[in-house]
Amino acid sequence: MKKMTITLGQRNYPITISSGLLNHFDSFEPLKKGDQGMLVTNQTLAPLYLSSIRTVLEQGGVRLDHIILPDGEKYKSLASIELIFSELLRKWHGRHTTLIALGGGVIGDLTGFAASCYQRGIRYIQIPTTLLAQVDASIGGKTAVNHQLGKNMIGAFYQPASVIIDIDCLSHLPMRQFSSGLAEIIKYGIAFDFNFFCWLEDNMDSLLRRDIDALSHCISRCCQIKSKIIMDDERDENGLRALLNLGHTYAHAIETETNYIFYLHGEAVSIGMLMAAQTAQKLGLFSRTDIIRIKKLLLRAKLPIQGFHQIDPKSCLLHMMHDKKVMNGKLRLIIPTAIGQSEIYEGIDNEIVLASIKETLMLSMNQ
Repeated sequence: MKKMTITLGQRNYPITISSGLLNHFDSFEPLKKGDQGMLVTNQTLAPLYLSSIRTVLEQGGVRLDHIILPDGEKYKSLASIELIFSELLRKWHGRHTTLIALGGGVIGDLTGFAASCYQRGIRYIQIPTTLLAQVDASIGGKTAVNHQLGKNMIGAFYQPASVIIDIDCLSHLPMRQFSSGLAEIIKYGIAFDFNFFCWLEDNMDSLLRRDIDALSHCISRCCQIKSKIIMDDERDENGLRALLNLGHTYAHAIETETNYIFYLHGEAVSIGMLMAAQTAQKLGLFSRTDIIRIKKLLLRAKLPIQGFHQIDPKSCLLHMMHDKKVMNGKLRLIIPTAIGQSEIYEGIDNEIVLASIKETLMLSMNQ
């Protein structure tokens, strides 16, 4: 078992990483006998986990209700939040109840945002079941829903009471979903940690085999990097936390342009990171050799390096102009300056960004 603590004054919370955590009541801290909870999950995960988790929690003395939502990014909406609120009210849940998010980033975001609003704020626990959520989405307290004009436009900073990462959950994850999580892992290497990037190059085959030791080290390292950033810049006020969004401004535009249907989030991030690297190269900040190195690692992780659905580059740029990081009408982009280093750049010429989008959508390995 590996354990670390996010230190945020009175809002400290633990991240626990191990196999078999969901089988033990002690893993579900800070729940205790006599507590009331509402588990939020989706139609895919409920048949796998709901019954066993209910047994564990009820044997521990927790009174548990649940709500099962449809599965998919398109359901990360205010309509789903309304469903959660209605179920909480119907089942007489008060200010001292605990929401439990069992799922990937969509369920985590919905549950966290609902917790931030219900009766002006209640406790919630993150149980991420996808690799992407385990290394990124479940940590840090960013909660949001999508709007038809932009991704994650309505939300709140609201920290969980704990994060429970059971590596065994990954055994049920389809390969495409698993690869989607690898994109966020590769992001940590590109943006922050050259040595970790090299480790990924050496250990990608083990990760794809879902080797427990490799996964444990990988997830722990990602959580360590993100935890330090959250503790230094919880609310994205000094720019450090923004670096976690390498490739994401491009990725969110791709997802919005394609109505959240054709790309998993990590797939869009994979393409977005290459768009960011292409932009950096055009600015003279990043080498062609490193772009090829990134492409090779993304391909080994079974991730796309170019668009596989028709995307209009100009529409993509327009969506980027709605991004939360735009200030005074100027794009602020996270740009890699070397593998293991990234910076925020403001006011990059839109034509450079547009050219980078176009080139990435038509990439070949030799470019």
